[in-house]
Amino acid sequence: MKTVVNCALLLMCLLSTASWARDYQTIEWPDLMPEEDLQALLNRPEWIDEVPEGGDIDTMPPTGEGFAGLPEDDPYNQALKSAKTIPVFDNKDVRIPGFVVPLVFDDEQRITEFLLVPFFGACIHLPPPPPNQVIYATYEQGIVLDALYDPFWVSGKLTIELVETDLSQAAYQITVDDMEIYSDGAVGG
Repeated sequence: MKTVVNCALLLMCLLSTASWARDYQTIEWPDLMPEEDLQALLNRPEWIDEVPEGGDIDTMPPTGEGFAGLPEDDPYNQALKSAKTIPVFDNKDVRIPGFVVPLVFDDEQRITEFLLVPFFGACIHLPPPPPNQVIYATYEQGIVLDALYDPFWVSGKLTIELVETDLSQAAYQITVDDMEIYSDGAVGG
Protein backbone atom coordinates (compact mmCIF):
# COMPACT_ATOMS: atom_id res chain seq x y z
CA MET A 1 0.00 0.00 0.00
CA LYS A 2 2.84 2.35 0.86
CA THR A 3 4.31 1.77 -2.62
CA VAL A 4 0.99 2.68 -4.29
CA VAL A 5 0.73 5.89 -2.25
CA ASN A 6 4.33 6.82 -3.07
CA CYS A 7 3.72 6.16 -6.78
CA ALA A 8 0.53 8.24 -6.68
CA LEU A 9 2.37 11.12 -4.96
CA LEU A 10 5.21 10.90 -7.48
CA LEU A 11 2.75 10.91 -10.38
CA MET A 12 0.94 13.95 -8.95
CA CYS A 13 4.25 15.80 -8.58
CA LEU A 14 5.25 14.98 -12.13
CA LEU A 15 1.89 16.08 -13.51
CA SER A 16 1.93 19.36 -11.59
CA THR A 17 5.52 20.04 -12.70
CA ALA A 18 4.54 19.37 -16.31
CA SER A 19 1.72 21.89 -16.05
CA TRP A 20 4.25 24.57 -15.06
CA ALA A 21 6.42 23.83 -18.07
CA ARG A 22 5.67 25.86 -21.18
CA ASP A 23 4.38 24.07 -24.21
CA TYR A 24 6.24 25.46 -27.23
CA GLN A 25 4.83 25.02 -30.72
CA THR A 26 7.62 23.99 -33.08
CA ILE A 27 7.43 26.10 -36.23
CA GLU A 28 9.43 26.52 -39.42
CA TRP A 29 10.38 29.72 -41.22
CA PRO A 30 7.79 29.44 -44.03
CA ASP A 31 5.08 29.37 -41.31
CA LEU A 32 5.89 33.04 -40.58
CA MET A 33 5.02 34.39 -44.04
CA PRO A 34 1.73 34.64 -45.93
CA GLU A 35 1.18 32.01 -48.61
CA GLU A 36 1.34 34.62 -51.42
CA ASP A 37 4.83 35.71 -50.27
CA LEU A 38 6.00 32.10 -50.06
CA GLN A 39 4.67 31.31 -53.54
CA ALA A 40 6.27 34.44 -55.01
CA LEU A 41 9.66 33.48 -53.55
CA LEU A 42 9.34 29.85 -54.68
CA ASN A 43 8.38 30.93 -58.22
CA ARG A 44 10.92 33.64 -58.88
CA PRO A 45 11.49 34.79 -62.46
CA GLU A 46 13.78 32.32 -64.28
CA TRP A 47 15.98 35.04 -65.79
CA ILE A 48 17.18 36.06 -62.32
CA ASP A 49 19.49 33.02 -62.32
CA GLU A 50 21.25 34.57 -65.32
CA VAL A 51 22.03 37.89 -63.56
CA PRO A 52 25.82 38.26 -63.25
CA GLU A 53 26.94 38.30 -59.63
CA GLY A 54 28.09 41.74 -58.57
CA GLY A 55 26.63 43.39 -61.66
CA ASP A 56 24.57 46.58 -61.70
CA ILE A 57 21.27 44.76 -61.28
CA ASP A 58 22.58 42.34 -58.63
CA THR A 59 21.53 44.62 -55.79
CA MET A 60 18.56 45.08 -53.57
CA PRO A 61 17.93 48.74 -52.85
CA PRO A 62 15.58 49.38 -49.93
CA THR A 63 13.64 51.98 -51.94
CA GLY A 64 13.18 52.98 -55.54
CA GLU A 65 13.45 50.46 -58.34
CA GLY A 66 13.00 46.84 -57.37
CA PHE A 67 15.47 43.98 -57.18
CA ALA A 68 17.24 43.26 -60.47
CA GLY A 69 15.19 45.95 -62.20
CA LEU A 70 11.83 44.36 -61.36
CA PRO A 71 8.92 46.79 -60.99
CA GLU A 72 7.95 47.72 -57.42
CA ASP A 73 4.60 45.94 -57.82
CA ASP A 74 6.13 42.63 -58.98
CA PRO A 75 5.10 39.85 -56.52
CA TYR A 76 8.67 38.50 -56.24
CA ASN A 77 10.05 41.96 -55.55
CA GLN A 78 7.35 42.62 -52.93
CA ALA A 79 7.98 39.27 -51.23
CA LEU A 80 11.70 40.10 -50.93
CA LYS A 81 10.81 43.12 -48.77
CA SER A 82 7.62 41.87 -47.12
CA ALA A 83 6.85 42.59 -43.48
CA LYS A 84 3.47 40.84 -43.70
CA THR A 85 3.03 38.55 -40.70
CA ILE A 86 0.81 35.71 -39.55
CA PRO A 87 -1.42 37.01 -36.72
CA VAL A 88 -1.90 33.60 -35.09
CA PHE A 89 1.76 33.73 -33.95
CA ASP A 90 1.35 36.95 -31.94
CA ASN A 91 2.01 36.18 -28.24
CA LYS A 92 2.62 32.52 -29.03
CA ASP A 93 5.15 30.28 -27.27
CA VAL A 94 7.22 28.87 -30.14
CA ARG A 95 10.34 26.88 -30.85
CA ILE A 96 12.16 27.61 -34.12
CA PRO A 97 15.57 26.70 -35.55
CA GLY A 98 17.83 29.44 -36.85
CA PHE A 99 21.14 31.24 -36.92
CA VAL A 100 22.26 34.03 -34.60
CA VAL A 101 23.36 37.44 -35.91
CA PRO A 102 24.72 39.22 -32.79
CA LEU A 103 23.60 42.77 -32.02
CA VAL A 104 24.41 43.39 -28.32
CA PHE A 105 26.97 41.57 -26.17
CA ASP A 106 28.94 42.20 -22.98
CA ASP A 107 32.66 42.08 -22.16
CA GLU A 108 32.50 38.28 -21.89
CA GLN A 109 30.99 38.10 -25.41
CA ARG A 110 27.64 36.99 -23.96
CA ILE A 111 25.03 37.91 -26.59
CA THR A 112 21.78 39.31 -25.16
CA GLU A 113 20.21 40.78 -28.31
CA PHE A 114 20.41 39.25 -31.77
CA LEU A 115 18.61 38.64 -35.01
CA LEU A 116 17.44 35.08 -35.58
CA VAL A 117 17.55 34.22 -39.28
CA PRO A 118 16.78 31.13 -41.38
CA PHE A 119 20.21 30.68 -42.99
CA PHE A 120 23.86 31.26 -42.17
CA GLY A 121 25.24 34.61 -43.35
CA ALA A 122 21.84 36.32 -43.57
CA CYS A 123 22.00 40.07 -42.84
CA ILE A 124 25.77 39.97 -43.25
CA HIS A 125 25.62 39.38 -47.01
CA LEU A 126 23.11 41.15 -49.27
CA PRO A 127 20.27 40.78 -49.80
CA PRO A 128 18.96 40.15 -46.29
CA PRO A 129 15.89 37.96 -45.81
CA PRO A 130 12.53 39.75 -45.92
CA PRO A 131 11.47 41.24 -42.56
CA ASN A 132 8.93 38.43 -42.08
CA GLN A 133 11.89 36.02 -42.13
CA VAL A 134 13.86 37.85 -39.43
CA ILE A 135 13.17 37.69 -35.69
CA TYR A 136 14.58 40.26 -33.27
CA ALA A 137 15.53 38.33 -30.12
CA THR A 138 16.26 39.36 -26.55
CA TYR A 139 17.78 36.82 -24.17
CA GLU A 140 18.33 38.08 -20.63
CA GLN A 141 20.53 35.09 -19.72
CA GLY A 142 22.55 35.57 -22.91
CA ILE A 143 24.63 33.07 -24.82
CA VAL A 144 28.28 32.79 -25.80
CA LEU A 145 28.68 31.31 -29.27
CA ASP A 146 31.41 28.90 -30.23
CA ALA A 147 30.83 29.75 -33.90
CA LEU A 148 28.39 31.91 -35.86
CA TYR A 149 27.65 29.04 -38.23
CA ASP A 150 26.11 26.88 -35.47
CA PRO A 151 22.31 26.69 -35.76
CA PHE A 152 20.16 26.79 -32.63
CA TRP A 153 16.71 25.85 -31.46
CA VAL A 154 15.29 29.00 -29.91
CA SER A 155 12.25 28.83 -27.60
CA GLY A 156 10.28 31.75 -26.24
CA LYS A 157 7.32 34.09 -26.63
CA LEU A 158 6.94 35.38 -30.19
CA THR A 159 5.24 38.72 -30.83
CA ILE A 160 4.54 40.76 -33.93
CA GLU A 161 6.26 44.13 -33.96
CA LEU A 162 8.41 45.67 -36.66
CA VAL A 163 11.94 46.38 -35.37
CA GLU A 164 14.55 48.33 -37.31
CA THR A 165 18.23 47.50 -36.72
CA ASP A 166 21.40 48.58 -38.50
CA LEU A 167 21.48 45.22 -40.28
CA SER A 168 17.86 44.51 -41.13
CA GLN A 169 14.21 44.94 -40.28
CA ALA A 170 12.49 42.22 -38.28
CA ALA A 171 8.72 41.76 -38.42
CA TYR A 172 8.73 39.50 -35.34
CA GLN A 173 10.28 39.64 -31.86
CA ILE A 174 10.98 36.82 -29.45
CA THR A 175 11.74 36.94 -25.75
CA VAL A 176 14.00 33.91 -25.45
CA ASP A 177 13.49 31.42 -22.65
CA ASP A 178 15.93 28.77 -23.85
CA MET A 179 18.46 28.06 -26.58
CA GLU A 180 20.12 24.80 -27.51
CA ILE A 181 22.30 23.63 -30.36
CA TYR A 182 20.16 22.47 -33.27
CA SER A 183 19.89 18.79 -33.95
CA ASP A 184 17.65 17.66 -36.79
CA GLY A 185 14.47 16.04 -35.57
CA ALA A 186 15.17 16.78 -31.92
CA VAL A 187 11.98 17.52 -30.07
CA GLY A 188 13.43 18.34 -26.70
CA GLY A 189 17.04 18.92 -27.46
